[in-house]
Amino acid sequence: MNSATVRNLLVRGMLAGLTAGVLALVVAYFLGEPYVDKAIGFEEAHASGHEHEVELVSRSLQSTAGLATGVLIYGIAFGGIAALAYCFAHGRVGHFGARATALLLSGCALLAVYVVPFLKYPANPPAVGNGDTIGKRTTLYLLMALLSVLIAVAATLLGKRLAPKLGTWYATVTAVAAFALAIGLAYAFLPVINEVPADFPATVLWRFRVSALAIQITLWGGFGLVFGELAERLLNPKPATVTAGRTVAAPH
Repeated sequence: MNSATVRNLLVRGMLAGLTAGVLALVVAYFLGEPYVDKAIGFEEAHASGHEHEVELVSRSLQSTAGLATGVLIYGIAFGGIAALAYCFAHGRVGHFGARATALLLSGCALLAVYVVPFLKYPANPPAVGNGDTIGKRTTLYLLMALLSVLIAVAATLLGKRLAPKLGTWYATVTAVAAFALAIGLAYAFLPVINEVPADFPATVLWRFRVSALAIQITLWGGFGLVFGELAERLLNPKPATVTAGRTVAAPH
């Protein structure tokens, strides 16, 4: 893949990331923010008077402009990174077309980068978590994410190496089993963190975590669909047709 194609895919990846970010923003605002508000209400109700801090940025600004800025910038950044990963993966992960490769890459990335770490260290709303352990919790989450990505890469390489001997199906099953086993060992050896207050509403916690997962699924799924279409148009342009003496590009 030449540099011009990589550059064009990078731009398309950022545009796809922006589009996916808009979709994720809608889900975050309507599905996630109500439970953030409920968690903040719980926190304020249980805070003593001397623990109340001056709010530097209003909650309304955080849930609108602040949320939009964070999600959209994240969407553009991860779209660019995912596009570069796509450039490397295209043609190396089987005989898939541009759209299928984009969806496969998005699905695998969602699993390795977010779902696997999420199952070990799920997202928590405000009022959940000890402020003194935030550094430890962040480090453990990033470590789990890094291990997940490295194990996923190793499982992919294992599958490709076994394919000539076992066939694609059995090689894939073996690679998936090896991935699951290695992740299970990581889950077992990494420490468990449970700092949820005993009286915190279980429904709020559950729905917050479901909304966090829904946001990521929307983000990665939207990116895979949009970027797959843009990559298809770039890598496999439709041939031009001749109509009434004029050359016209065939519609996509």
